[in-house]
Amino acid sequence: MDQEDELPLEGQLHKVKNQKERILELILKPYYWFRMLCDEFHWSFVSGVAIIYGINQGVSSGLSKISTQYYMKDEQKLQPSEAQIVSGIIQIPWMVKPLWGLLTDTLPIIGYRRRPYFILAGFLGAFSMLSLSLNHKLQLASALLCLTGASAAQAVADVTIDACVTENSISHPSLASDMQSLCGVSSSVGQLIGFTISGFLVHLIGSKGVFGVLSIPAALVILVGMLLHEPFIRNVAYRQVGQNCLDACKTMWMAMKCEHVWRPCLYMYISLALSLHIHEGMFYWYTDAKGGPFFSKEIVGTISSVGAVGYLLGVLLYQNAFRNHPFRFVLFWSQLLYGASGLLDLILVSRVNLQFGIPDYVVAVSDAAISHMIGRLRWMPLLVLSSKLCPSGIEGTFFALLMSIDHVGSLTASWAGGLLLHTLNVTRTQFDNLWIAIVIRSFSRVLPIGILFLVPSSDPSAAILPTEMLKTKKGDDDLGTQQLEMTPLVTNVHQHLVDS
Repeated sequence: MDQEDELPLEGQLHKVKNQKERILELILKPYYWFRMLCDEFHWSFVSGVAIIYGINQGVSSGLSKISTQYYMKDEQKLQPSEAQIVSGIIQIPWMVKPLWGLLTDTLPIIGYRRRPYFILAGFLGAFSMLSLSLNHKLQLASALLCLTGASAAQAVADVTIDACVTENSISHPSLASDMQSLCGVSSSVGQLIGFTISGFLVHLIGSKGVFGVLSIPAALVILVGMLLHEPFIRNVAYRQVGQNCLDACKTMWMAMKCEHVWRPCLYMYISLALSLHIHEGMFYWYTDAKGGPFFSKEIVGTISSVGAVGYLLGVLLYQNAFRNHPFRFVLFWSQLLYGASGLLDLILVSRVNLQFGIPDYVVAVSDAAISHMIGRLRWMPLLVLSSKLCPSGIEGTFFALLMSIDHVGSLTASWAGGLLLHTLNVTRTQFDNLWIAIVIRSFSRVLPIGILFLVPSSDPSAAILPTEMLKTKKGDDDLGTQQLEMTPLVTNVHQHLVDS
């Protein structure tokens, strides 16, 4: 009888033990995965990916966006339209990404192709942020130069780490997805941390104090350059550098003249350019408008962090529900919803929500989550389409060129939005016409539907380029180039998050 009572007890203990082991295994799984990557690659590379994507881009971008907005409003005393134009200028270094890519690929420094560029980018970023933080009453031109320098430092570090990931994707094709997961996790976690703490830090130490803090991630980039394991190149043929760059430019020009390439590129530019940016006007209204919500710095940071979550939800939604649908189908509905989502700001500005007893914070957070999710769902097919427009042999550099076109479109949207705010006389104290800007922005977001014929109607899994543009010089390079075209995806998702 005693044995019969003990058996169920032993079974329960064994079951509890198995559950604890499974929980412990689940907790330690990320550690073992990270350790596996360190064993397959060098630990300096894995750490470098986490630092560049997670800290220097993820955390830094979250902190710099909010601190820059408050700095331009409170320190430089800019009008919303002026701040909108300035935010576009700061992103100019990202438009010349192919230049940075060509330099890191063809111009070694002191026998190394990657390490010196990390070190130079780190020093540039740290110097720019410290100069902005320590100098009092800095003129707008000098402040803009510092912010643009910091942006250039991030762009150079981004292109350089992209090149490192590309090389390892080719040499370890079976682990390419693991590397993309590492990049994605690092970037996503960094963004959420940066946006979440941005408002609190700006409140505690001010926008200039945050700029001083931002010199730390830049200093970590220097550390990446010093510790990165990279083979030394002997007898560098510097005479061939100019010819190699010229050949790459000629190949890209030939590709851009192909109808299969320039038509989608034209759509991408127009689509982004018509998505007018008026977020500086909304930011000023959030914080300064008479009768407005008067959101604190902490709440502004929280709204941005919720927007980051919305972007991630948009990526997951596309990957799980829409990635197999034709490009035109996804773009039609996402563009339509993107225009409708822009009208959510109208609820806040018109104060309709208060008539129904809905707090401003609830509407603002819902707006951030929904509009950012739809915006990401709209942009994902464009990103995938870009990866399919890259001819063999210049995949990485050509993808950077396509992303530069996207950044030019975003700059156009930012400057056009600033001009719209100026035309409608939306100032630091005058917001009567802000609702008109919101309506115009929402309508312009729908206009790209009229040129959807520029986008291929084929299935996303089908090839778009002609066969002769997909041939490689070596047949065994096929797998490597397939991995190569997807390398910069995580970075560009992140960068568009920051721009929007």
